[in-house]
Amino acid sequence: MIRILEDNVINRIAAGEVVERPAAVVKELVENSLDAGATEVQVSLRAGGTELIQVVDNGTGMRRQDAALCVERHATSKIRSFEDLELAGTLGFRGEALPSISSVSRFSLSTRRREDEVGTLVEMDGGRLLGVRDDGGPPGTRITVRTLFFNVPARRKFLRTVSTELAHCLEAVRRQVLMRPELDIEVRHDGRTLLRSPRTEDPRARLVDILGNDAAELIPVDFVEDELRCLGFIAPVGVHRNSALGASYHHVNGRFVRDPLLRRAIAEAYRGLVPKGRHPMVVLDVRIPRDA
Repeated sequence: MIRILEDNVINRIAAGEVVERPAAVVKELVENSLDAGATEVQVSLRAGGTELIQVVDNGTGMRRQDAALCVERHATSKIRSFEDLELAGTLGFRGEALPSISSVSRFSLSTRRREDEVGTLVEMDGGRLLGVRDDGGPPGTRITVRTLFFNVPARRKFLRTVSTELAHCLEAVRRQVLMRPELDIEVRHDGRTLLRSPRTEDPRARLVDILGNDAAELIPVDFVEDELRCLGFIAPVGVHRNSALGASYHHVNGRFVRDPLLRRAIAEAYRGLVPKGRHPMVVLDVRIPRDA
């Protein structure tokens, strides 16, 4: 017998396309904060993000109508037509992220715009709306995700150890903030600060905070060819790591990407300069016109 799936089943299936593990939630929520113009972002985790993920920012916040609507499927402030997909200048258009996250967690969103006297609190449980009410929070947005996958045990049991999930969460943050020295970022786990990088005017200082002291040796690059600009930092001879993870970060228009063409170009550039099995430290942002 063929039947139409119920909405709560559809939402949980859709969540699997967006929320693979706690790190995916961290990525989506930090991207939201950056798109909202935040200059301060705090990430709090518990049990590797499986029990708690909380992201607090000082971004623009939302009015009540938008706060209530953002947890509805296919709701977005970034896209109006199909053509907008090609021209989107934000990190994402958030058409599925918040509804998907809220459908597999105990979820709350507190938000307030600076011009509003009262903010809004939206609470959900496994995709079920519990309520929308006034909230006295500060300007910005605080999203709290508890007991991820509590209602999808089959997915929850495939999560790895706390240390593994935590490592993925930290890496998700690194990818977002490396090229944003103007952002004040902190990540805490079980009450302990694991990553802290205050805003700075020195991009190299950001790399040292995030990647370690050997990043201080990286060489800045910034060149333009036609409509393409490439800027960032590259390793001099002798600065390399035993894993590409934590060594090489590539971005296009500020968005972290895994692009085989970029990887091959960098590998070719360092051919003969880096020992076999080692990886040069490279942090690059390729900027191209949005309509290219």
